[in-house]
Amino acid sequence: MIYKIVKRYFDSKIYSAANVGMFVQSGKISAEQYVEITGQEYEVV
Repeated sequence: MIYKIVKRYFDSKIYSAANVGMFVQSGKISAEQYVEITGQEYEVV
């Protein structure tokens, strides 16, 4: 559920890759899903 919302917001340019990264940090989506959404490798900061 969260994945679909985050993907839609990213595709609509409402969320940036950094915003999507916050969902990975909070455990709402996985690092693999981050890659699927953004097309970028997830890097732990």
